Amino acid sequence: MSGSRQYTRRDWLRLTAVGAVGVSQSGWFHALADDAAGNPKRHKSVILLWMNGGPATIDLWDLKPGHANGGPFQEIETSVAGVKISEHLPKLATRMNDMAIIRSMATREGDHRRARIVGMTGYVPVGAIQFPSVGSLVAHEFDEPSADLPGFVSVGGRPGDLGGGFLGPRFSPLVVGNGARRMGMAPGSSTEALRVPDLDRPEGVDAETYAKRLELLGGMERGFNTGGKSEVAETLKDATERAVRLMRPAAAAAFRLEDEAPALRDAYGRTTFGQGCLLARRLVERGVSFVEVSLDGWDTHQGNFDRVKELSGILDIGFATLLADLKDRGLLDSTLVVCQGEFGRTPRINGQAGRDHWPATWSAVLAGGGIKSGQVIGQTSADGLTLKSDPTRTPDLIATVVKTIGIDPMKQNMSNVGRPIRIADPVAKPLKELL
Repeated sequence: MSGSRQYTRRDWLRLTAVGAVGVSQSGWFHALADDAAGNPKRHKSVILLWMNGGPATIDLWDLKPGHANGGPFQEIETSVAGVKISEHLPKLATRMNDMAIIRSMATREGDHRRARIVGMTGYVPVGAIQFPSVGSLVAHEFDEPSADLPGFVSVGGRPGDLGGGFLGPRFSPLVVGNGARRMGMAPGSSTEALRVPDLDRPEGVDAETYAKRLELLGGMERGFNTGGKSEVAETLKDATERAVRLMRPAAAAAFRLEDEAPALRDAYGRTTFGQGCLLARRLVERGVSFVEVSLDGWDTHQGNFDRVKELSGILDIGFATLLADLKDRGLLDSTLVVCQGEFGRTPRINGQAGRDHWPATWSAVLAGGGIKSGQVIGQTSADGLTLKSDPTRTPDLIATVVKTIGIDPMKQNMSNVGRPIRIADPVAKPLKELL
């Protein structure tokens, strides 16, 4: 671009939105991404890898070889001396210098639904308060009303699941891939499963007709709102505006995984989870604040070890490639990656070679985001049943996440019952070892 105008990220998005620049033209977008990564005003983002069903973290991050509770899996060395993880996570073992394992997670909820609510909001459900998820909170704090892409995207989540709460539907996630609930079980359809439907204009509707229809809709909305401010009308208007912006070429292109090199797509794994991790990278690269990618199937009451081995292979490839890809693009320090489920599973193995719900001792993993990585926080006993260190509660983890990306966990938002609620529970203690 020597000798020409130096376009900003916003300039490029505006130009592509009106069709002045084709999004498929080679070269310019990677330069734009590099510029965005180095932009001191760029806010940090979060990618949450949600292990739905409660993973047996004793078979992933905190093995007990030689003990009756340990099962058949063995430990392997990692890139950090003295830190060992499962033999079925060999690629992640080489990325340990970018990661931190929290082996001191200790929570109270053993029911899937309630544990997910607590894990996503940091609060136990109480009364009529509609607590927002952490993704909605982050999107709210980093909100850019003019942005084409939403601040919170859920890959493989359930529509109507945890969302904006008292912050309103504007901060609920855009859910993609919800038809592929078992993330990783449909490798042949991963691209289509993660495509946002109805982003193209209806067949036979040209650009001019489309623009006239939007103008007509805008006039009708203005006429409807002249009688006074209506919260419902404002919500519908906002939703319509965001949908229209999402249909712009620059925004819609974020979901075009086929634009990526086949070799990179192969590296992520041709599973819905692997391609979801690739989509997460594309979204944070374009400024999305929070992306959740779900990997289902961890509710292993029966046949735990066969299932965990299979899921470990999917997780290992997707997670490790995500870290490498973010690092190669200069995005790892500005992107915090969190890997967790709603709880862990029993150290004791049941009669069906399975593990049951266990919130008392489990592990979570953080990577990137500028944390102090290459370490393990907390320790469990030799049998995995108790902690030998101070417990880390869900509010502590959420406070750590938001503080890492530059949000004050004690900031208050007004709730739907007229009571101010802090982003993280007032009892929360961010993990100083990571900050």
